Amino acid sequence: MDPFRDFARSAAPTLGVEWEICLVDPETRDLVPRAAEVIEEVQKRNPDVHLEPEFLQNTIELVTPICTNTREAVDALQRDLKAIKEVADEKNLRLWASGGHPFSDFRTNPLSPKNTYQEIADRTQYWGQHMLLWGIHCHIGISHEDKVWPIINAVMTKYPHLLAISASSPGWDGIDTGYASNRTMLYQQLPTAGMPYQFQDWDEWVAFMRDQQTSGVINHTGSMHFDVRPAAKWGTIEVRISDATSNLRELAAVVALTHCLVVHYDRMLDRGESLPTLQQWHVAENKWRGARYGMDALVITSRDTDEDWIKHELQLLIDELTPTAQDLNCLDELRLVGEIVERGAGYQRQREIYQRTGDWKAVVDATCDEMWELTP
Repeated sequence: MDPFRDFARSAAPTLGVEWEICLVDPETRDLVPRAAEVIEEVQKRNPDVHLEPEFLQNTIELVTPICTNTREAVDALQRDLKAIKEVADEKNLRLWASGGHPFSDFRTNPLSPKNTYQEIADRTQYWGQHMLLWGIHCHIGISHEDKVWPIINAVMTKYPHLLAISASSPGWDGIDTGYASNRTMLYQQLPTAGMPYQFQDWDEWVAFMRDQQTSGVINHTGSMHFDVRPAAKWGTIEVRISDATSNLRELAAVVALTHCLVVHYDRMLDRGESLPTLQQWHVAENKWRGARYGMDALVITSRDTDEDWIKHELQLLIDELTPTAQDLNCLDELRLVGEIVERGAGYQRQREIYQRTGDWKAVVDATCDEMWELTP
């Protein structure tokens, strides 16, 4: 198999979800590098639970099996989360999830012992050592590689939509950055991360990847870390735009919106319809506006530079995707997007607590509580 050219076509629009959560000390509220021992104990008791270590030793990645819809994925994550909590409680650790930790020092958070991670840190030095950030990754099955880049380019037109409802990283190094998703700005510091180029077809992508291999980029980093990318080995598109949510209820909304969006565009191609695109500079501007303003972003909606408020755009998107959600049996989860708009996104809740108390520890406590209060 050619790892670049061969795409393992998916017979159905399957769904897989990865959710990154962390361990924190209940007294200091700082991150704790004990993920490996927690993962080992959880899997000893529950061999069917799929957990992975991540870039940092404080992080546990929950990985679903191949699912048909959001409810299946969230049910699997909920089961795994309960298994992790049982072990974490015994070790006097709390579970916490967010796009970024508001005060932990990146210099005191050790990497996981994996060669690729160490190579990334060594290669990128100061800028790559800032990776105290966590996200949600959704894999959606695609039937043919010719669909991959038209769909990715279309998904990028909805970048601020997927970011606004998940944005949960306003704090960094003890300050309020003024951003809804500081994670988004930090992550693009990696030379292999950020917005994908607007490739026009699969052959162009293959040529690009071979260039990356020839020039040694992939040798140092393992892969390209684009915000949306093909996963040829699995026959999926992987959407990596969203911050990690603090809870499974909001994760369900993010996953449903992501799954429905990709499937909607896939079906448009099947009907011979053209997919939406925006100029690369408009996509870049929308990404920044989503990261900066979150739910208050005014976003560019057309190649003619029309604009609309993200809250209105989200309602229009729910309406547009409702038939797809009905087919995928995830309409209830898609409608949770509207609930986030009403309640406020994670960054808004965190900022309100910090502005009221002046204490990021109170923010960490509240974010930990949300994992068990905002349930599916």
